[in-house]
Amino acid sequence: MSRAELFCPTCTSLQPPDESKDFFQVLDCEKSFNVDTQELQRKYRNLQRLLHPDFFSQKSESERNISEKQSTVVNKAYKTLLSPLKRGVYLWDLYIAEDKLELQKCEPCMFIYFPKLSLNGITLKEGADDEVDTQFLFDILELNEQLNDAETKDDIEEVGHFVQEQLVSLTKDLRKAFQQGDLQEAKILLAKMKYFSNIQDQVKKKIIP
Repeated sequence: MSRAELFCPTCTSLQPPDESKDFFQVLDCEKSFNVDTQELQRKYRNLQRLLHPDFFSQKSESERNISEKQSTVVNKAYKTLLSPLKRGVYLWDLYIAEDKLELQKCEPCMFIYFPKLSLNGITLKEGADDEVDTQFLFDILELNEQLNDAETKDDIEEVGHFVQEQLVSLTKDLRKAFQQGDLQEAKILLAKMKYFSNIQDQVKKKIIP
């Protein structure tokens, strides 16, 4: 968002958040999984220099409240787009919401469906076992057991390094899936990333109780 979009051109008062803007528009980024994180950080900092509540301490109560709302939106957008997993889930949701998939219709029964992805019961929460294969779930179970049995810092970090490698690999595959417009594959990859991300959180908690 530019300064002209944030402030009234007549009285220069800060304006409320535009709820029609998605997070990519808030941070003036291309709507894509490929995000330059350094550029993202630069735009985030520039916006916070304009919107942070500390800069509105002498303004009216109304403008202070608007500043807090604007700053909250920018913070949420930044945290979402900075994380590959959160960015992927958010982008996936946007594609669905905007009906970017081409509808197909069964002529005999007139049932409308999507060629690659059913919209019924969409979820990316851990536990959506239908999104990943059985072997993957067994591997995750073993990895959790390995982490639970880890007694030394080296053992814990070994799990952490493996998980990080898997997340890097899945992120590359996810980038390719989005580039090819394969949202079904993207959904599966995001589900797998969520499992590994949860284990990564457990690793951090175990290293730093």
